[in-house]
Amino acid sequence: MLAAALTLPTFFQAESHSESSPERTEPSDADLVIATCRGDDDAFETLVRRHKRRVFGTASRFARDDHQLDDLAQEIFVRVFRKLAQFRHDAPFEHWLSRITVSVCYDFLRKERRVRAQVALDSVDHDLRDVGIDRAIAAGRAHELVAWAMSALTAEEQLILTLCELEERPMKEVAQLTGWSESNVKVRAFRARNSLRKILEDHHDS
Repeated sequence: MLAAALTLPTFFQAESHSESSPERTEPSDADLVIATCRGDDDAFETLVRRHKRRVFGTASRFARDDHQLDDLAQEIFVRVFRKLAQFRHDAPFEHWLSRITVSVCYDFLRKERRVRAQVALDSVDHDLRDVGIDRAIAAGRAHELVAWAMSALTAEEQLILTLCELEERPMKEVAQLTGWSESNVKVRAFRARNSLRKILEDHHDS
């Protein structure tokens, strides 16, 4: 299994071009997990290829560029590999994978928040202040403006708004992914929306 961890980046950088024959039954995720825990590196490679699109889709919400996205995705699958023996098979593997993905992204946000905020302020803030919020939106720069405002939020606020608003996940699912209670998720989401609104309003008034 060590070999799988060391060669992990090649798993999600290359697409599989082989097609399964109609007679061949693909192994389930649970079977692949068991095989990986028994030392089958190919089984883990199959798991990565099967689920990398979902992982990349979520991770791309938090990474600033392709290089950072690759690093974040690699960290997710490394953590999955290290914790695979803890998978209890009481829920679909993709649900367990999603929880780890969110956990790694949350850790990433907490580590990178200062860098993300500074980059956003240096590259966007002065220009936006010159044109004003209304003109920025009229010029089709609403996404850029929201990205700038998001970078000023806490890691927790960025996470909850990304899951609830950008990915439009149900509150119940967000609770499952984060480990927070559903009522707690609602409160955090409400506060995060208010924080984002205040940042945008303060920017408009400045």
